[in-house]
Amino acid sequence: MLKQPLETERFWIRELNEQDVDGMFELDSNPNVHAFLWKNPIKTKEEALQTIRFIQQQYIEHGIGRWAIIDKQTNEFVGWTGFKFINTPINGHVNFYDVGYRLIERYWGKGVATETAKVCLSYGWAHLKLTEVYGMCHIDNLASKNVLQKCGLKLIEKFILDEMPCYWFKTTKLATANY
Repeated sequence: MLKQPLETERFWIRELNEQDVDGMFELDSNPNVHAFLWKNPIKTKEEALQTIRFIQQQYIEHGIGRWAIIDKQTNEFVGWTGFKFINTPINGHVNFYDVGYRLIERYWGKGVATETAKVCLSYGWAHLKLTEVYGMCHIDNLASKNVLQKCGLKLIEKFILDEMPCYWFKTTKLATANY
């Protein structure tokens, strides 16, 4: 569990809560956000609330889950970042930590994903005692590929996830010690 918010120059990073439902709905109802995510945006705020509750259950079961990104200047929900513990097989791996992020479209191209993912990785090494972290993205999602690489993850291979061509990335604590 994240005991207190993480901080970057521009953002607070904290656990998701039910007050994030409007922001989560704006995020996950946007078809552009889902262009590389099975093209299945949500349709209702109830679905957004279910997503938040699902992530909150991950906090309980695994001590980790995606975290809200909050703009320090406006106190607005920007999206989410952080880790997910994946305990189902993906690309021949199971029981691993995935670093990820998803942003409301108006925040794209502003360095938010890189800034927040880097602080999450630092937290993961120092406080969660992680030794390796994986990442993945659709092969056509060049922005996400660039974020993962800027955060020190190395492209390992291509693989297929639910009929989608994806890149598989990996980093270790030693590889990203300078971030």
